[in-house]
Amino acid sequence: MPLEIIQPDNTSQPAQASPDMTLAGIQRRDVLTRRRMIVFALNAVTYLGLMVWLASVLGHGGWSVFDILIFTGFAMASPWSVLGLWNAIIGVWALHGRHDPISEIAPHAAAGDVATPIIARTAIIMTIYNEDAARAITRLAIVKESVDATGEGNSFAYFVLSDTSDPSIAKAEEEEFARWKEGAGASAERLFYRRRTSNEGYKAGNVREFCETYGSAYEFMLPLDADSLMSGQAIVRMVRVGQAWPRVGILQSLVVGAPAKSGFARMFQFGMRHAMRPYTSGAAWWNGDCGPYWGHNALVRIAPFREHCHLPVLPGKGPLSGLILSHDQVEAVLMRRAGYEVRVLPQEGGSWEDNPPTLTEFSRRDTRWCQGNLQYLKLLNLKGIEPMSRFQLIWAIMMFIGIPAWTLIIALIALKPLDGEDYSHFPAASALGLYAVFILMYLSPKLAGYVDVALTDGGLASYGGAGRFAAGMAIEVVFALLLSPATTFRTAIFVLGLPFGITATWSGQSRDAHHVAFDEAITLLWPPTLFGLCIFGAALMIAPSVIAPSLPLTLGYLIAVPFAMFTSSAFLGEWLRRYHLCAIPEEFETPWEIAAFEARRKQ
Repeated sequence: MPLEIIQPDNTSQPAQASPDMTLAGIQRRDVLTRRRMIVFALNAVTYLGLMVWLASVLGHGGWSVFDILIFTGFAMASPWSVLGLWNAIIGVWALHGRHDPISEIAPHAAAGDVATPIIARTAIIMTIYNEDAARAITRLAIVKESVDATGEGNSFAYFVLSDTSDPSIAKAEEEEFARWKEGAGASAERLFYRRRTSNEGYKAGNVREFCETYGSAYEFMLPLDADSLMSGQAIVRMVRVGQAWPRVGILQSLVVGAPAKSGFARMFQFGMRHAMRPYTSGAAWWNGDCGPYWGHNALVRIAPFREHCHLPVLPGKGPLSGLILSHDQVEAVLMRRAGYEVRVLPQEGGSWEDNPPTLTEFSRRDTRWCQGNLQYLKLLNLKGIEPMSRFQLIWAIMMFIGIPAWTLIIALIALKPLDGEDYSHFPAASALGLYAVFILMYLSPKLAGYVDVALTDGGLASYGGAGRFAAGMAIEVVFALLLSPATTFRTAIFVLGLPFGITATWSGQSRDAHHVAFDEAITLLWPPTLFGLCIFGAALMIAPSVIAPSLPLTLGYLIAVPFAMFTSSAFLGEWLRRYHLCAIPEEFETPWEIAAFEARRKQ
């Protein structure tokens, strides 16, 4: 059935708020300015304090080349941890130290709780590329059923937007979609499948083609990845917010990991979930109208997106040129430049995704994100963007620029005894204190999340009780300390190889739990293993006393291969599930959408 093109009712440009308010009229500008100045001051004082502290340690016996390089590396790498610390602290303070936290963090959210009728038409789109067709389309079918259950289903249409290049997978997509549509009854006219013969522009190009071909029929689109799942209640709430605030161009939900069978995914998502909640709340408190966009599980106003969010093709040659790979943050910046706010709903509920099931899958995804984020170096001179938007591009770059710096620091510390300094009066206590502070800063977002759960009424009970929660927390902290060295070293090598033409490959992802064999692990992880052997060998010969205190940051290099294999093992996943360790609330009180997906996957 051909798609009827219906122009949205509010195609005229919505009126702008008064000059003392943000563009949508949600917050006072002076309030956001004051908050940003506070955050800047807190970060500047903390950063300078750390640098002075490090200088007092390194410069105690004079400055060697090693000292200068360590100091420079720390100066490049530490800002990311400093801002993470303060976002987390502000998040916990805002959530538990304020009378009405959501009204201060996300004042736009209240509109979603008002039972206004849905008049805007929304396209829920799922982009897929060489994915498990049954898995992806089953998720979209469940989303539709959940939306229909709200009574607002007639306002929504569903698109499977395929870029699949494998003919056998494409055939499976067509068959799965036909089966879904056949069983949809009268609502089948709201289901659409489209496959491009070329994935020009990757996912961003796929969405762009949809906007230009079908976008004029809808006011909003809600992009989903192949591993996304959302509840109808959450979606309808977002649309109500979008209707209430015509100058909100992007509304991002807080996406959390769904229950997982893989041991790696369980531990990863347990920490990620707790880090994301206070971090996102703290950031939203001061980011305000320049919020994040993660490319999926978000409500996007199509007209300004189509007109103003064209991604530029980056000039030059090499991996940082050409098509932009990490498109989402750039689209958020362009949407804000067009005069529309980008906001987040920093509340858990009804928005899920699958996390990578193994260390190897996580590492491959990380390198793809790394290349995409570093492309932002060529976008820093974009004209007309907000200072906050420019800062967000810089911050996305710093996320990966700091990784080679940390790797260099670890290598230099192992070799520092060779600089000829007299260590009889070295300020060891001060150095250990700084080291401990850094570890706490690195872990601070997730530690803040654990505090948040403990302070929330019923929070610990939702995770199976205080004992299980504490055990999961301890397991995850150890997991995070072992994971970081193995993955960051590979990313560091990737960053250093970009000028020489090394590039990431974009392909379908393996989303189901599976075991990582020795040959796969050693192929991917021999570089960090070799680095770990060199670090430990140098320390053993030069300064054995540094080995024990360095283990939280270095052991992961040495055991990267067995760690990847063990965390992917069926035994570990089953053991964690049996004892409800690193479990999330959805495992104890399972939402219908997750239960339905699990049941249908077993059929």
